[in-house]
Amino acid sequence: MLDLKMIEKESALVLENCLKRQMKKENAQELIHTILSFNTKRKNLVTETDALKNERNQISSEFGKIKQKGGDTSHLTEKIQDIKKILEEKDKELADIEKELNHLLLILPNMLAPEVPVGKNDTENQKVKEWGIPRNFDFTPLAHWEIGKKLEILDLERGAKLTGSRFYVLLRDGARLERALINFFLDFYSAKGYQEFWSPLMVNRKTMTGTGQLPKFEEDLFKIEGEDYFLIPTAEVPVTNFYSDETIDSMPQKFACFTQCFRKEAGSYGKDTRGIIRVHQFSKVELVKLVEEDRSEEEHEKLLADITESLQVLNLPYQVVLLCSGDVGFSARKCYDIEVWIPSENKYREISSVSNFWDFQARRANIKYKSADGKKKLVHTLNGSGLAVGRTMVAILENYQNEDGTVTVPEALIPYMNGKRTIGGKE
Repeated sequence: MLDLKMIEKESALVLENCLKRQMKKENAQELIHTILSFNTKRKNLVTETDALKNERNQISSEFGKIKQKGGDTSHLTEKIQDIKKILEEKDKELADIEKELNHLLLILPNMLAPEVPVGKNDTENQKVKEWGIPRNFDFTPLAHWEIGKKLEILDLERGAKLTGSRFYVLLRDGARLERALINFFLDFYSAKGYQEFWSPLMVNRKTMTGTGQLPKFEEDLFKIEGEDYFLIPTAEVPVTNFYSDETIDSMPQKFACFTQCFRKEAGSYGKDTRGIIRVHQFSKVELVKLVEEDRSEEEHEKLLADITESLQVLNLPYQVVLLCSGDVGFSARKCYDIEVWIPSENKYREISSVSNFWDFQARRANIKYKSADGKKKLVHTLNGSGLAVGRTMVAILENYQNEDGTVTVPEALIPYMNGKRTIGGKE
């Protein structure tokens, strides 16, 4: 959520920001105008109610003096009752206006960082780093779903039978590789000072609103029938909201959380219909940082470095792109995508988004800290996937495949695979 005072003062800048994010001009203008209009009404009502309360207090004071002298106070009682009735009406009107104003503020996107390039979509993102050299195969590499089927470690057909499309089952060394990756990532980030975190997989509406999934993106979420609970699309939601409505004593806070994630993938019809790149349920280790405002940008770069290092340890080629204005998520101020090399597609695919939200989420969730001068300030929130486990598995199966149909286990994962060095064939 943006600061209302900033919106009042910099409305032209807020409009420009909306246009950079590819909002239609008339929609952005109407939204900002309505916010400012409601805020004017709110301030006028506050002034009116304050004046009425002041008048009531004066009458009450006069009432006491007359009462002490044994005078008639009936006319003052009537005035106080009239004011009370008007105040009740004004308070209700004010509550309605504040509710609508808050809703409008919740659907206004975050301000972009100045260095975010202006662009319409992901074709205009800027590559800022590349690491590793994609392997030059002397045979035709298979896609991960072909490898998984041949090795009998990935079953898409039975996953669809059990639930529906975009669900899958991992078996034997496929399941073991999933577990190995989860444990490797948690150990890797724990060694870097991240606290391990275990979270509910369902959260309430308030929690979803705190990180920005609601109210704007409800159609993308799985809602529990008969309850106001939602399955989490990412551990960002519960971990960031852990300190909602609190003031944190010790900063910064760094967490690593493994969860299953659930997404409807609305609007993705026809995309990535084969394999496990885009599914409704997947494993992910999420990194979340809550930091002081003056360390926000530095900690964002450190977060990016930590996550890319995990890919280097796994020896998976990747590139980092800075998202353009039209591709940055609603709540983010700045975002890097880390994309891993997928041989069967002959291109890089997203495996992590590393975002800085500034104070946008903290204002929604009311998360503060005490600065060195003793003042309470909004924290800055950051997060990044470290990593999406399924997509990491895809990258390993494809980049480490051998001509004989086996898959070499990355050196860093061998201890997590009970010493196993290859998947398939004979050790």
